[in-house]
Amino acid sequence: MRPVFNTVGRPLALAATLSLFGAGALWAQENAPLPDYVIAEFGAPPAIPNGPLSDTVQRAVKMAFIDSVTQSTWGRDQRTALAEVAASGDPRLAWIASDLMRFSNGPELTGALAEAATGLLGKDIPTRNAWGVVTDHLIAWDIPAPPDYLEAKRAIFTNLIPGWDRIFVEGDIDWRMVSWGGVLIDDRAYDTTDERCNCIPAADNPEVTSAAEATWLDDDDIVFGIEINGEARAYPRQIMEVREMVNDTLGGRDLGIPYCTLCGAAQAYFTDELPAGIERPILRTSGLLIRSNKVMYDVTTYSVFDTFLGKAVTGPLADKGVQLEQASVVTSEWGAWKEAHPETTVLAEALALGRDFDFRNGRDAGGPIFPVGDVDPRLPVHEDVIGIVTASGTPVAFQRSAAMVALQRGATISVENVQLELDAGGIKAVDADGRDVGSHQAFWFAWSQFHPDTVLWQG
Repeated sequence: MRPVFNTVGRPLALAATLSLFGAGALWAQENAPLPDYVIAEFGAPPAIPNGPLSDTVQRAVKMAFIDSVTQSTWGRDQRTALAEVAASGDPRLAWIASDLMRFSNGPELTGALAEAATGLLGKDIPTRNAWGVVTDHLIAWDIPAPPDYLEAKRAIFTNLIPGWDRIFVEGDIDWRMVSWGGVLIDDRAYDTTDERCNCIPAADNPEVTSAAEATWLDDDDIVFGIEINGEARAYPRQIMEVREMVNDTLGGRDLGIPYCTLCGAAQAYFTDELPAGIERPILRTSGLLIRSNKVMYDVTTYSVFDTFLGKAVTGPLADKGVQLEQASVVTSEWGAWKEAHPETTVLAEALALGRDFDFRNGRDAGGPIFPVGDVDPRLPVHEDVIGIVTASGTPVAFQRSAAMVALQRGATISVENVQLELDAGGIKAVDADGRDVGSHQAFWFAWSQFHPDTVLWQG
């Protein structure tokens, strides 16, 4: 599967066929096969047209999908239009059905959309979790978007959830993969994060305490440790699962620190020392997901960033080619971190807002709860890996459990310019001179889908 922030995809695995569609469009042909594991799990994909929609289908799409949202109407005309969409046999239109299905909370509409998707994909779709099943198939089969897809998707999303008008714009982003995470956008201005919001509340310039004062933390509590220019700080998972985003200053450097609970990844990006004329990006949670990974954006310019790669993909910062440099985040236990870094500071307990979540061992224990499509089968979906991109641009994933055992036995683990080392009970990557090269831990499904060509080290 290709990277999600890219408009060029892998070929589709379709039988070579030739047929008329709509206004004379030809069906796609001469396509490369999908991986065997995709066919085994999802079956063979349907044939895909590669031309424009007919005028009749365009009108039906507008009536069934867009007008039903903008006019808050679902009646006979919309049902008739949806039947016409399904009768077109164009699987590309299942993307719009999926987008609307994500917001549907009534059995009649959900059932109608699931029935339409069944006709479009040639696949029986259960009403239970119909959105997830449809979207998983669309991703795994790499079904192309229909013509004018962003326009339709933008109409649905911005009419149902306010605040996304400046998010849904053209850019280096595959809008097919964007879905709603069930929360609203955090659009509070910088350093106003003490104000309550109906969102996942980022924290700017968070209050910190000394290690001795952090009596609320147990030694086996998970923390995300960062050290910049000799200054160390621990970001407890209990807090990060509530906040999911922190804008901080450490070791004289500004940082944006996203944590995606869904993909087990805490990352740290330097948000200073950017080219002249570019202000510090203030990172926020958009409320959107891409294959179960949070979509972050800069609240000042509304530029969207690829959370995993630190690259601006829409808006003014994308136009200026902003690429954030990554610092290492060490996933460890509080006892080990404070022993290795006795002068460490730690985020204050009040930032947890009285909550104590453990999504990894609770909500997410059974696997991804949002659609991710196909997953590289070399590792289980929730296997922890340490991810790094080498100097040559090669992404490498190290199976954490195997790497930990090897390092504890004194083995050397290196790929190109990168070498792993133990740090405060966790693992980080350094170069030949011992300098940080920006590694972090994540679930395998997330790392492999954002780095589909990744090398896998398993020991």
